[in-house]
Amino acid sequence: MMILGLVRWMQPVHGYDVRRELLSWSADKWANVQPGSIYHALRKLTDEGLLRTVSVEQVGARPARTTYEVTPKGEEEFETLLRAQWWQLNEPPDPFVAAFSFLPAMPRDEAAAALRNRANLLRAGVESMRASLDSDWVRNRKPVHVGWMFELWLARAEAEMAWCERIAERIESGVSYLPAGLERDEGWPGWRDGAPNAE
Repeated sequence: MMILGLVRWMQPVHGYDVRRELLSWSADKWANVQPGSIYHALRKLTDEGLLRTVSVEQVGARPARTTYEVTPKGEEEFETLLRAQWWQLNEPPDPFVAAFSFLPAMPRDEAAAALRNRANLLRAGVESMRASLDSDWVRNRKPVHVGWMFELWLARAEAEMAWCERIAERIESGVSYLPAGLERDEGWPGWRDGAPNAE
């Protein structure tokens, strides 16, 4: 959607300009658009009939530069993708959640320390985002909705920071990882205090 949307926005446009714009947005960090895949994606979108080649320019020994624009089919696909993302809730996979599901395999002191470290890393990111929000770069050189996106990232990071601190305290308090009725049930002995298969 990102590449199709940018071509639609900037058309007619060279692949190089699409790549440069996405990098200026740091889209590789939050939209899973890798710089090395952009030219491949442009070719694929063209093969699928969503983009069309307007021209190919060769200047000296430089690589040829292809200019693209969106086809009517591409317009329709972009509108579909855009609305799907606006109207649906999609949870991105988070490797931390996978690791957290094995919380009992970690010693309690290490788990609590790791959560506090995660909160500190998030705090550093929050400070950086706040500085960006207060900067001339965001206030006067970017569309207003870019600042709104930063506000969303800030709210998420602050909520996760608070959660990390809260769960670290619970872990340190020694609270059981299992409800009272399951603590002695067969099949759960490894889910206590970072000691797999402990009785």
